Amino acid sequence: MSTKTKRIWAMLGFTNVKDQDVVSRCTAVLTGLTGNANYPTPPVDLATYKSAIDALSAGIAESIDGSKKIIAAKNKDREAVIKMYRQLGTYVEANCKEDMAIFTSSGFQPAVNTRAAAQPLTKPVIKRVEQGANSGQLLVRVAAVDKAKSYELRYAPVANGVTGAWIHVPVPTVKQGVSVTGLTPGTIYSFEVRALGALGYTDWSDSANRMVI
Repeated sequence: MSTKTKRIWAMLGFTNVKDQDVVSRCTAVLTGLTGNANYPTPPVDLATYKSAIDALSAGIAESIDGSKKIIAAKNKDREAVIKMYRQLGTYVEANCKEDMAIFTSSGFQPAVNTRAAAQPLTKPVIKRVEQGANSGQLLVRVAAVDKAKSYELRYAPVANGVTGAWIHVPVPTVKQGVSVTGLTPGTIYSFEVRALGALGYTDWSDSANRMVI
């Protein structure tokens, strides 16, 4: 039973792949495409492709104790085979009908998405709240959160242990202290901050309180 899936991509990269593994991967595709009714018109003649693989195999054997010239020739054969392999891979991607069984019948391996899933950010911390240079001004020092896109600060007056209505302030960066102005001298203010990441906002930080002068 075939397995339907989203767009399938072939594994076409050869970074840090040994020569013999190149031969193995290319040979698997040669075997898979030969006589495969799902891929009747490959863009590369398979007989030519086989000859290129054979030439690379011979070049690998000769280059074990060979001269720089022989090694250079082997590397050129490797590049030629990989170019054909990638042409065939693009063809298979376009003609596999997004069916994994049809795709793997070609001998190609599907590419694996190795991108790490987004992780929640850590809750930010207010390091301290300082009196600003001007009356009615406080500076809120926030520890930067790794991978945070931006931040949001909120503050409210505190009277008799009761926190008033919060005022929200968008904060692009916390590299410098966040300046909050227009505060009422002699009043205690409570501050909290949260960070924005790929998954949304974090929880609000613990409160930090300070009287403004």
